[in-house]
Amino acid sequence: MKKIFTLLLFAGITTYSFSQDIKYGVHFATNVSNMDYEVDGIRSNPHRNGFVFGAFVDFGLTETLAVMTELQYSPEGANLQYYKTDYLNLPVILNYNIFGGFKLGVGPQVGLKVHKQNDGFKNLVFSGVGFAEYMVTDEIGIDFRYLYGISNVFDDELDLEAKQGVMQFGFTYRL
Repeated sequence: MKKIFTLLLFAGITTYSFSQDIKYGVHFATNVSNMDYEVDGIRSNPHRNGFVFGAFVDFGLTETLAVMTELQYSPEGANLQYYKTDYLNLPVILNYNIFGGFKLGVGPQVGLKVHKQNDGFKNLVFSGVGFAEYMVTDEIGIDFRYLYGISNVFDDELDLEAKQGVMQFGFTYRL
C-alpha cells in the first residue's frame, strides 16, 4: 500500500510540475453496476443503477497526452439490500487525444467505502478503468467508462469472492 501511495504521489508531483495545461471540471454520470462472482454467489444478481458525481483535474502533458484525476461518489454493487455499496473513488486516467475532441484512456482506481461498517465488504478496493470521451465544445464533453475490479470486494473472512463491474455514461463540464 505504501508503494502504491508513493508511486501515485510521485506521478502526481511529476505531472503537476511538468504540466503545460491544467483544467478543472465536474463530472456527472449514471452507472450500471454488478458483481462478478468467481463461484456461485447470490442466486439473483440484478444490476444496480445510480448517479455518479465528482470533480476532476486534467493535467495536459503534451498537445495530445494528459493525466486526469478525479474524486467521485459512486453507488455500486448489486441491487439487493445487503449487496449495495457506495464508494468514494479516485481514478487516475492517462488519456490520449486521438483526433479532434475524441480521447481514449486507461488507468487505476482506488475506492473507499463510505457507509456501513463491518458489513462483510472491504473498505478499500482497486479497479482498472477504461475511458472514452468526446468533447462537443471546449467545455462540454460526453464520456463512457468501464471499471472492472482488481480486488475482491468481500472481506477475507467470508467464503465469497466477487469483483465489481461498472459502466458509466456521463458528461463533463470544464471550468
